[in-house]
Amino acid sequence: MTHSLVCPETVSKVSSVLNRNYRQFGKKHLFDQEEETCWNSDQGPCQWIILEFPQRVRVSQLQIQFQGGFSSRQGRLEGSQGSEALGKIVDFYPEDNNSLQTFPVPAAEVDRLKVTFEDTTDFFGRVVIYHLRVLGEKKV
Repeated sequence: MTHSLVCPETVSKVSSVLNRNYRQFGKKHLFDQEEETCWNSDQGPCQWIILEFPQRVRVSQLQIQFQGGFSSRQGRLEGSQGSEALGKIVDFYPEDNNSLQTFPVPAAEVDRLKVTFEDTTDFFGRVVIYHLRVLGEKKV
């Protein structure tokens, strides 16, 4: 059964936060399920999110809701187990709109994920995400 893999014990890291305003634009807003809050990166050529799960997980889907005009034309999902180096799982190609977009992920068992956003639609390289969901199964 597929369900959200992000839990309170999941550690998240992001490449940047707009003007270092963590209260208004911090990473916690990626997972709070609120329609009015978002993670807003600062400017730069490449933005990313790292998730470290408390246990091994099998990822099957990635869901992302961008703010139109602040999305990415190409994304990359990487993963690893334990202390292994990150390895590419899949490239994905978001549309520049406000819809919740779903990207299938080939079966990957990991305890760490990195989502990288390349070729952003914003001239300054900013990315705005209202919702990030990682779906799959927790391994026992």
